[in-house]
Amino acid sequence: MAAAVRTAAAPRSDNRLPLILDAAARFFSDKGFGYTSMRDIAGAAGMLPGSLYYHFASKEELLVAVYAEGVRRIKEAVMPALAQGGDPWARLESVCAAHLAALLVDSAYAQVVIRVRPDDVPEVAARLTALRDEYERTFAQAIADLPLPPRTDRRVLKLMLLGALNWSQTWYRSGRDSPQVLARRFVRLLRDPLEA
Repeated sequence: MAAAVRTAAAPRSDNRLPLILDAAARFFSDKGFGYTSMRDIAGAAGMLPGSLYYHFASKEELLVAVYAEGVRRIKEAVMPALAQGGDPWARLESVCAAHLAALLVDSAYAQVVIRVRPDDVPEVAARLTALRDEYERTFAQAIADLPLPPRTDRRVLKLMLLGALNWSQTWYRSGRDSPQVLARRFVRLLRDPLEA
């Protein structure tokens, strides 16, 4: 009897979870959260719609999982750049380049993080905001060591820079400038006036 209880309580290992998350990320990125149905995602994952509910109680819960994976991937791309020593401006440039590369490659997950606003999904807005804030704290570390004038509002600088970087996915055209070149230009636009 005890063995039956353990078996029933143990989580089931299912290799379909990555397929579900990938399909959801693609649909949320391409069609938007509001225009995507669980049926769309199930079909792309090769499942019956009802089978999705074994993994996620709702579309909102699935969004949180996709969003968390997107934040994890962006953060994973940025952390090696953030760990660099040396000149803080060079480190910020590396962090910006890594952030841009994570956004501008074909990453539906990153697109979901940037395009789905927490307020658009009130049921899970607090959880999405917490995930976003977690990443922003990581990014803030790159700004913390910059030699800036004393009255510089580092929080506003972080938000302005992230906003500019995130908006790049609307105008970026592959083959023109690399994420590294764009990062160098963005950081120079910040650094020159602040050091003048």
